[in-house]
Amino acid sequence: MNENVVRLRSVDHLEVICLMDNCVDLMSSVGREEVQNVRTWVPERMGKEWFDKNFRHPIAEHGLSMLVKVFCNGETHTILFDTGISQNGAVLNAKGMGVRLEEVEAIVLSHGHYDHHGGLLSFVKAIGKKGLPIIVHEDMFKIRGVAEKDGSIRKHPEFPSENHIKPAFFVKTKNPYSLAKDTILVTGEIPRKTDFEKGYMQQRALINGVWQPDPWIWDDRALAINVKDKGLVVVSGCAHAGIVNTVLYAKQITNASKIHAIIGGFHLSGKDCEDRIGKTVEMLKEFNPDIVAPMHCTGWRAAFAIAEAMPKAFVWNSVGNLYTFGCVDRS
Repeated sequence: MNENVVRLRSVDHLEVICLMDNCVDLMSSVGREEVQNVRTWVPERMGKEWFDKNFRHPIAEHGLSMLVKVFCNGETHTILFDTGISQNGAVLNAKGMGVRLEEVEAIVLSHGHYDHHGGLLSFVKAIGKKGLPIIVHEDMFKIRGVAEKDGSIRKHPEFPSENHIKPAFFVKTKNPYSLAKDTILVTGEIPRKTDFEKGYMQQRALINGVWQPDPWIWDDRALAINVKDKGLVVVSGCAHAGIVNTVLYAKQITNASKIHAIIGGFHLSGKDCEDRIGKTVEMLKEFNPDIVAPMHCTGWRAAFAIAEAMPKAFVWNSVGNLYTFGCVDRS
């Protein structure tokens, strides 16, 4: 075994609830038993009376947030992955689904862009735990912006400070980081190995008072969870490292032989990224996942290409979708 492999315990069952994404689709059929629409799973779990009285149809926005829950040896652990773009959108979606946010043990931010940390302060308040760890990378605190065609810089909303997130606290790490008793792995910085995933070229960072190119976005990380008898589930935020680089690194550091599912943002939208779609889809097919659910920044062109190339694995995501992997005894 490679000495750089990180110990990752397999879980009996994994659940991922999409609390925020760019799309809400409550009517289309899914066709996979692993995926349920919010109008199906919420009344089943919360009961018809609660559903009729409290259910709130989810909203969509240009952002991403997912609740990740693992079941292992009779224990359950819950973390939050990203928080959407608006202050309250993902929190309101969670409450409208009956999600118990007080069960969240940690928050993981995939990277420092505002469409992933916009709801952080509201989630910290809603979770309500003193000493709640928020797993970050030091580059998330950079002042960032995007270069426009006319040469001007559109500045991003700044990342929250330590004082803003109290009584939670930041855990800063560049390296792989384990949560939930070694059942959920934050990949840490992802090496860039492919020749076609070339970063985010318009990205700028304000360094010593000067806007400078910052294309690689080294704070970009993903989650990896190994589901017993199924394989590795990779959950990405934006995959600025490239979704192929992300999966390759997740396989490397976990020593996984089988990729069961790839879900999250693949960042294949926009003219500067769409030329990567063909090679990306080719590589995704080689990974041969049982499920692939592109979200958020993937873009409709890439999503359609994936659906055409991998029709059995493809899932069209909606805010409120519940993904279930593996088996659990709920008796």
